[in-house]
Order: sequence, then structure tokens, then C-alpha cells
Amino acid sequence: MAWYCSEPRLAFNRTVVLRYRLHLEQRRYAPATINLRLAAIRRVAYEASDAGLLSADAPATLRTVRDQAMLALLVGCGLRRAELLDLQLGSLQQREEHWVIADLVGKAGRIRTVPVPAWVKTRVDQWTQAAGLQHGTVFRAINKTGRVRGTGMTPKVVWDLVRTAAQRAGIGQLAPHDLRRTCARLCHVSGGELEQIQFLLGHVSIQTTERYLGCTQKLRVAVNDRLGIEPDPAQPLSVKGGLE
Repeated sequence: MAWYCSEPRLAFNRTVVLRYRLHLEQRRYAPATINLRLAAIRRVAYEASDAGLLSADAPATLRTVRDQAMLALLVGCGLRRAELLDLQLGSLQQREEHWVIADLVGKAGRIRTVPVPAWVKTRVDQWTQAAGLQHGTVFRAINKTGRVRGTGMTPKVVWDLVRTAAQRAGIGQLAPHDLRRTCARLCHVSGGELEQIQFLLGHVSIQTTERYLGCTQKLRVAVNDRLGIEPDPAQPLSVKGGLE
């Protein structure tokens, strides 16, 4: 409240909340502390909206916060639909100073550890704090009154979420598994190693990962053209002991 009253713009909207977050980051607060303070502001926004004191479209609804977190995990971590629905809060752990989904049981019972980018973890934290979740299943149904209900969701919720997001983005047909392929290709374009992408997705065969990426052999610019051991063209090749 002290910061809010010290600012010249007193409207309660998204811009002011973003300015406050920047203020907290500049003061070098820990991410957990920042998320805790923002969760309190989010709660005030929900209550103000319910009481008619704030426009209903001003704060993000609980469903919106949940859906953004789900999309972040599908695109940012390449999770399968079933893996997303079965995700447990206790599986989100820190390994080697990086957030991960530890010991995720995937297709055919195969176990892998999935790195979670910071921006994805932030989305998940926003959802769990807004929903008041501390243990159990991460994603749960929301009833017509905007309250969390039960301990899970049906696969149809994920399908509807992806379909709606695709329509907003002007994409015709899009399935949850397409976001898994998108994650793989984004990793590849950004320089990710093929084996690391295979680990991320939990593929048994590297050929499956290659199909996801649409990999084809490039001969004009071959991978072994620049190995860093090329001899100087101006110097004659020498042979020592028949090994060079």
C-alpha cells in the first residue's frame, strides 16, 4: 500500500501491477517473495470483481491463470496430455539449481526428469497460489462460480483449452500433442542438441525425435565441414608415425 500510494497513477489495473512487480525485482526480492506478494494482490482483484468494485475483465480469472500455466507446460516442457493431467505438486523440485519435474512417469511407464524453464515455473506458481494449492494434483477443474473443484480434470478440458487458444491465434487445427512437437522444434531451432531433446521428450528412439523435428541430412553445408581441426591450406600436410 505504501508503494501504491507513492505512485502518481492510482488506477488498479494490469499496468500498475506490472510496475509493482518491476519495483520488487529492482529491490532484488527472491522470486518466491515476489510471487507471494503478487498472489495477495490477485486475491484482492478477485474479491473486488466479485463485489462489483472492479470490472470483471480487469483481473485475470482463476480459469485464465490455470489455462496459461497448462499451455506453458505443454509448450515449454513438451508434456503429453496425460502427463499434464497427472502432474503432482511434489514432483516440482530443484535439481542442480534448476526447477524440474522429477521422476515423471511417462508413456509405457518410462521415467524421466523434465527441466522446467523459469517462465513456465512462474506461470505454475501463479496458478497454485491463486488456487491455494499446496499438495496433490497441480491442475484441477473449476466450477461455474469460479472455484476449484475436485482433485483433477478430464482430458476434454485440455482439448478445449488448446482449441480455444488456437482459434485466438488464427490457427485452424491444433491438438495438445502438436504443442509437444512445437516444443521440440523450438529447442532444435535455438541450438538444442538432439540427444538432449530426446531426453526432454522421453523418446526411446532417436529416430522418433528426428521425425518430430523433421530432420533431413544437409550435404551442401555438412556438419563435418568445420570441425576445428582443419590444416592450414598454405602448409603441406605432414605425417608423423603414420598417425597424422
